[in-house]
Amino acid sequence: MPESMSQTDLEQLLGAVNEVTSRLTRTHEQLTGEVARLKGELSEANRQVQRSKHLAMLGEMAAGIAHEVRNPLGSIGLYARMLVEDLGAMPAQQTTARKIAEAVRRLDAVVTDVLAFSREVRVRPMMIDAGEALRSAIEASRSEDAMWVGVQVEVDVPDSLEVLADPGLLQQALVNVIRNAVQAMQEAGSPVRVLRLGGAKRRVVGADGRSLEAVVLSVRDTGPGVPADVLPRLFNPFFTTRETGTGLGLAIVHRIVDAHGGTVFLGNVRDLGDAGGRSGVAVSGRRGKAAADGAGAVVEFRMPMEPSAA
Repeated sequence: MPESMSQTDLEQLLGAVNEVTSRLTRTHEQLTGEVARLKGELSEANRQVQRSKHLAMLGEMAAGIAHEVRNPLGSIGLYARMLVEDLGAMPAQQTTARKIAEAVRRLDAVVTDVLAFSREVRVRPMMIDAGEALRSAIEASRSEDAMWVGVQVEVDVPDSLEVLADPGLLQQALVNVIRNAVQAMQEAGSPVRVLRLGGAKRRVVGADGRSLEAVVLSVRDTGPGVPADVLPRLFNPFFTTRETGTGLGLAIVHRIVDAHGGTVFLGNVRDLGDAGGRSGVAVSGRRGKAAADGAGAVVEFRMPMEPSAA
């Protein structure tokens, strides 16, 4: 080794040190960013776990109340129907009896939804055709034909795409979301009423905070979208923006997808952007306005391709 280093040698050494320092700095920045991302994902996963526990407790309480109400409600409904038949000669009284019978029917529907929400979700998963699942859900959603007037349906799913799910539970969740989307377009009087259903494989953040390959089923509408202040509450039990309804439809959707080990994304189409990697039961978006074609709300079911460890 020479006793002294030339200027060139020193410059080369300095350049090498600077290069190593630069690499270490970049590595540190990458690691810092990755740690921050993992902390955020872990925080979201913990929030999901706590939410599921709270929903389970609420479900147990609601089930107890529903069972207490159902029996007397059934008796009231029976007497109301008997009165409707017996009061044929008294139109005014018969009209009142019909109103009572209708009110009982609505209350019974509430009780049914409460019990469905509180019931333990038992998943029996199997590989099913994603396109067929979406088309079957559309058919099952058409019980109220008047609601579908003027609605155009588009389904875009690869022929070979399959999803690991319980067929009955998946259909129930899809039907709830589809009916909500169609109602939103009709109630807003949207000039363009298009319901777009799709499916694709994509990497997403799972319920446990890990990145995973998932089958994403989506339902998009061209309604007014969802106001930003409403989005975080839409999956809360008994929350609804409508004058009628139990406010349990989307809460049941969340429970079903959660039981499959998946997550639900809810937002506005214009805000979707790079949300493919985000998770959560509700994602903030802009305040909804009258939507043009391509706007509106979107709901995604992000279903894992492997059985849930639970």
